[in-house]
Amino acid sequence: MSRIAVLGAGPAGLACARGLLAAGHAVTIYEADDRPGGMSAHFDFDGLDIERFYHFICTPDHALITLLRELGIEDRLLWQRGTMGYFYRGEVHEWGHPLALLRFPHLSWLSKLRYAVHTWLSINVRNWPGLDDLDAMPWVQRWVGRQAFEVLWRPLFDLKFFEYAQPLSAAWIRSRIQRLGKSRKSIFEEQLGVLRGGSRVLLDRLVEDIEARGGTLRLSCPAREIAIEDGRVRGVRTDAGFEEFDAVASTMPIPHLVEIVPSMPEALRERYAKLDNIGAICVLFKLRRPLSKYFWLNTTDPDIPVPGVIEYSNLQPLSESVVYVPYYLPGRHPRFEQSDASLVETSYEVLARINPELHPDDVLATRVSRLRYAQPICPPGFPDRLPPIATAVEGLFVADTSWYYPEDRSISESVALGARIAGTVEAETGTPHRTD
Repeated sequence: MSRIAVLGAGPAGLACARGLLAAGHAVTIYEADDRPGGMSAHFDFDGLDIERFYHFICTPDHALITLLRELGIEDRLLWQRGTMGYFYRGEVHEWGHPLALLRFPHLSWLSKLRYAVHTWLSINVRNWPGLDDLDAMPWVQRWVGRQAFEVLWRPLFDLKFFEYAQPLSAAWIRSRIQRLGKSRKSIFEEQLGVLRGGSRVLLDRLVEDIEARGGTLRLSCPAREIAIEDGRVRGVRTDAGFEEFDAVASTMPIPHLVEIVPSMPEALRERYAKLDNIGAICVLFKLRRPLSKYFWLNTTDPDIPVPGVIEYSNLQPLSESVVYVPYYLPGRHPRFEQSDASLVETSYEVLARINPELHPDDVLATRVSRLRYAQPICPPGFPDRLPPIATAVEGLFVADTSWYYPEDRSISESVALGARIAGTVEAETGTPHRTD
């Protein structure tokens, strides 16, 4: 049995700890926040227990669905019809199925056909060779044509990635289309899932399982240093002191990790420095009335500074209407430093533009959540940039959301990565990995 520290108590860290405990190791999890969950952590929103950042489940999310079954909470999974709209040039249009595309008035028939063909191929072609090395923007434009690209795609690239929009890996963008495209009951109906009670149901059950297996979770206890001596891990230093470990498995964002490993080999530090991230801000509204009938409302209107709004209460049954307004921004962007009050004002203007009948008195509560490192940036050739999970430092294992590639961020990918890290630790220590 080895003594292993896991850094980060998001779903990836918790899944990693669970796998290591099942293999017989002694595990301590360190988390800087006062609660587990990372981006899926809950908070009290004016009496409503809800996540800081929105999440949903797709039918291809096999790692998460399997974990729910193992934890005995699969019955908390609720499948709902996913409703989608498109706000463009001051109007809300239905979206997300073939008839909606045919009725959309701002594209020619040829553009609609090309858009549909590209979407179908992105969803259904199992192996599309060469996408890892292609730049996504010209790849998409080549398929859908200039008109559909300018109307439907370019604003999304610009608002989600800013100066990182080109080049991006076509394989990474394709995986986003594929995950949602495969989560359907039919070509006319998207099927999305939520947990009754939210992600907290999963987090609480994971923590219970970890503690039942003998694991230790230390909240509000950030790792200040990973001590390395003679090329191997010696332990973790926190504000409470130093603790020896045989290995450390880190799921924290790479930029934070680099700060706490002062003796990291320079070659490894240089590789990590090439992994870029952007941040995320979610402005959350509790409203007296629904904003729209859609869960997901894309926006490519030039006067709106976000790529869409998420009316979470149109997927998760809630007593009031709850809307997330997400911003994806480089950390140096001026809006990242905007005050909460200013962000709420800007975001309310977005909602009022979408629904002119909305009144300030309809806003019951607001909350702003920020995360400096939320979204990896994956350019062409990205797999070659990723160092192995097992680093050149003996006993140090590292991966964050960049290692989801080519998949996008989701709780399911977090769970899969956590199991993968645990498996790597087991392979390196010579003990067969078990998941029971």
